[in-house]
Amino acid sequence: MTGDRDSNDVTANGLLGAADLPAVDFINPQGASSFLLIGDHAGNLVPQSLGTLGLDPRELERHIAWDIGIAALGRALAEKLDAPFIAQRYSRLVIDCNRDPLSPEANPRESDGTRIPANHDMDPAHWQMRVVAIHNPYQHAIHEELVRRGAQHINTTLISLHSFTPALNGQERPWHVGVLHAGHNDRFARRLLDRLQQNDGLVVGDNEPYRMDSTDHTVPRHAFPRLPYAELEVAQARLGTPQEIDDFAEILVTALNAAL
Repeated sequence: MTGDRDSNDVTANGLLGAADLPAVDFINPQGASSFLLIGDHAGNLVPQSLGTLGLDPRELERHIAWDIGIAALGRALAEKLDAPFIAQRYSRLVIDCNRDPLSPEANPRESDGTRIPANHDMDPAHWQMRVVAIHNPYQHAIHEELVRRGAQHINTTLISLHSFTPALNGQERPWHVGVLHAGHNDRFARRLLDRLQQNDGLVVGDNEPYRMDSTDHTVPRHAFPRLPYAELEVAQARLGTPQEIDDFAEILVTALNAAL
């Protein structure tokens, strides 16, 4: 399908067709670790009914479309920790699953200077299709896994995985990894921050390159105020090759286990 297809040109049966993958990729669901890994922006898929959102397809490989390297990092951590990893497959340009679907920020109309044509002048019924097809199943999968683990008396720590581009809006970002937190039982996040800061080879950000605030949706929704949590932002420059991903996963495994 061509990239200039109208964003409202979807069938009445819903957003995702028979050839589209489900929104949720659940890796290692039987993992015994107390950690539950999640990836709000792990994928860059676009439903076939939406073409390329009116973009040059190369834009969908950029950081604006997804958290580059996080799907692979999550899989590596899932294996090394024996932890479940709930990954969301669709591009955040379709719907940002780390934003409340009632917020305008869930529907990005522009990202890092790039206009997203399909996200302008959207019919409310079409937006609801995106919510039902992608956002709701992802958030429901996290909820159901937490309920299951609670019933089995597993003391869960929620780890949200993200990555960031080396520069944004002309500003350099020197950190290798950042730990995001916002009170609400953040003792684990602060211990993890301390453990990572003890690694002399890392530049570690405390609520950098972003602060966890009211725009965040997934961690506050599922962790506040009862679950220990941390939101990790990893520099995409540290996730460029399979070896780099494996190496950084080892760093994180050491720090996560020590903080736990």
